[in-house]
Parts: sequence; structure tokens; C-alpha cells
Amino acid sequence: MPFPAIVLAAGASRRLGQSKQLLKHGSETLLKRAIRLSNEAGASPVFAVLGAHFEIISASIPFNDATVVFNSHWEQGIASSIHAGLRALNGNATGTNGSQPSGALLLSCDQPRLTAAHLRALMETFAAQAEPSIVASAYAGVRGVPAMFPRGVFADLLALRGDKGARELLAQPPCPLVVVEFPGGEVDIDVLADLDALD
Repeated sequence: MPFPAIVLAAGASRRLGQSKQLLKHGSETLLKRAIRLSNEAGASPVFAVLGAHFEIISASIPFNDATVVFNSHWEQGIASSIHAGLRALNGNATGTNGSQPSGALLLSCDQPRLTAAHLRALMETFAAQAEPSIVASAYAGVRGVPAMFPRGVFADLLALRGDKGARELLAQPPCPLVVVEFPGGEVDIDVLADLDALD
């Protein structure tokens, strides 16, 4: 069974001063790129959680390869977007017999070094574990997203509040944790200079 992906893209990008989701990296927007990579890696279904600038983003990107989820509580922080994505996932039976997936992939849209190969490696490593385990990306001395979370940890993700994202769980995991190296994972886009600095 393929694993679903939840692309967290509801933030207001206040430091940037414009919608980060619509910034172009190469020929495509950061959000469209994250959705494409998720699909290329074999994730299914793909959910894109939007909030700030919802109308502009919805009108700018064709969401043929993703299900849009509107997070009406996006101003409360990234935890609310994780909640919205998981609620959408739980309301979407993906198995042929209506079964739910054993885990889900969480990712953001602002890691320009991300590749479909890395997302695939996370999912394959997750599937290969003998017991339910978190599989996180490792970069710059931290564990972070993208990361695979087993269904048994969904309750812990739903307990997150405010701007505390999944990294809190990765620091003190409630189950076994495996890491997959992600060279360049620390590169993200917070200000325009970050985009200009890319190769």
C-alpha cells in the first residue's frame, strides 16, 4: 500500500513578505515542486494543507495531483496544519477495503534540496522496519522533516500545540526512530536572499 503525504504549506511567510508557497525555484513554485516530488516518490494520496493566502495560492496552482485541505486555524501555528492534514487523511480511506495506511509522510514546501529519491528512501525505510518506527531526515545535526510517522504516533502529533511542529516529537520520540541522511536539508527559504543563494 502506498503511503499518504501531507505537505504543510499554510504559513503566512511573514519574514519573506510574500507567499513562500508561490516563490519560483527553477520553473515551478515551491509548493508545486513539493507536490510533484511527493507524487514522483510514490506517495498517495497527497494532501496540501493551505491557510494564509488561500485564494491566491488556489488560483495560482493546478491541484490535479493533490487534495487541498484548508486549515482555518493556520494563525495558531504549524501544529494546526499537522492536525488538519491528519484529519483529512483519517477521513480518506485509502485501501481497497477501506483500510487506513500504517503511516504518513510529513513535509514542508521550503526545502529546495529535497528530491523524490529522498522521499522514496524515507518510505522504503519505514516499510522495512520490523516494528512501527518514525523515520526522520537528518541534517545539520538535527532530526527533522520530511519524516514518516506510524499511525500509532498520530495521537502525539494531534497533541502538538502552537508553533511546535513535529521536531519536538523527533527530539523525544515515543517509539523507535530511524534516520535517513538528507544532505542540504537545512537549506530553507525564509527570506528572498535564501532563494537567490541557491545554485
